[in-house]
Amino acid sequence: MRQEQNNIFANIDWFMVFLFLILISFGWVNIYAASTSEEHRSLFDFTTKYGKQLLWIMLCFPLSIIILFFNSKFYEQYASLLYLLSLLSLFLLFPFGKEINGAKSWFNFGAMSLQPSEFVKAFTALAIAKLLSDRQYNFKLIKNQIKAFIIVFFPAFLVFLQPDAGSALIYVSFFFVLHREGLTLNYIILGVFIITLFITTIYFGFKIVLLYSFILLTLLTIYFIYKGGVRFLRFNWLKIIGIYFLLGIFISGTGFIYENTLPSHQKDRFDILLGKKIDHKGIGYNSYQSELTISSGGFTGKGFLNGDLTQGDFVPEQHTDYIFSTVGEEWGFLGSSFVILLFMALLYRIIYQAEKHPNKFGRIYGYSLASILFFHVIVNIGMVIGLLPTVGIPLPFFSYGGSSLWGFTTLLFIFIRLDAHKNYDF
Repeated sequence: MRQEQNNIFANIDWFMVFLFLILISFGWVNIYAASTSEEHRSLFDFTTKYGKQLLWIMLCFPLSIIILFFNSKFYEQYASLLYLLSLLSLFLLFPFGKEINGAKSWFNFGAMSLQPSEFVKAFTALAIAKLLSDRQYNFKLIKNQIKAFIIVFFPAFLVFLQPDAGSALIYVSFFFVLHREGLTLNYIILGVFIITLFITTIYFGFKIVLLYSFILLTLLTIYFIYKGGVRFLRFNWLKIIGIYFLLGIFISGTGFIYENTLPSHQKDRFDILLGKKIDHKGIGYNSYQSELTISSGGFTGKGFLNGDLTQGDFVPEQHTDYIFSTVGEEWGFLGSSFVILLFMALLYRIIYQAEKHPNKFGRIYGYSLASILFFHVIVNIGMVIGLLPTVGIPLPFFSYGGSSLWGFTTLLFIFIRLDAHKNYDF
């Protein structure tokens, strides 16, 4: 058994590795299609975007070997330290980070830049797995739930301050993990209610929503008084007043922030998504061109390097967050479905192996990985096909960028290491 532990490839889930290789390979093919031209198609030109991506893919292999080299106990024992170091990297961005597109999200190392937030997700997953797997930790206690919320949302807050709202939004995915480990469904219901209230306030205006919300709340109060009598009012009048107050503050605050504080480009994105504004030439140009590009692919697609909209650069920065539109045009509905099925297969495999894990730490980390990947895939594809606003979230293993690729590789291969040791390491 000890001999098995000395072999870093022992008990590796090769099916997960195979899915990883297929995803990064097909991702690179589409980056090549989105960033090449008739005059310049040399496969190994590392000055091009597809050349750089190929170099980053090649570097994924030594990175994965390093991750597999460490025993799974290492990730459990040093989860808190890794998490604190990752927070330090986010703090250091403010004095030393390089500003790109208005956000201080990158460290610049000469010809190379690194985005630490892509790695912080993995270390946050380790930290939350460490906390929730502690035998002395009772997740039913409110104070312990607050500890989990702090671990999840503190890095999200630092990322939001860069500002990078898209990357900060990813941390919402940890609610799936917390719910799996016993967090009451009421939190998720409350979250859905808040999001619904936020959207209706933006769409109809805060005055109308505030009026109808107070009318509805008053009718509900009258109903419960009728059912419970004066006794209900005697014991709940403070709660009722509190609900009125919080509801009023949230709706009015949302309306004020949306109208007076939110940057105009973000406000325009919400207006376009909700149908309040049509702007195919300005802020909505990317989304509109992306939808046209995908729909032009039809059922079977136009073929590799035959996508005229992709080759014509109609979708700006198509090789990054909008890479799925290249898939839609050149590979069609069939190719797009194939990509989604690959992600579904990977997610299913992760959850399946996580549920089999005898150690709570490995199971929680597996669910964290699956939740993060799921959230990225849903939001990115939803954004590209026009169902969600543009928030700058990459498609895992597909979108151009070394930090994104290495971040997801780190996330996945830590779990592959935990999974490989599940039969004899705990």
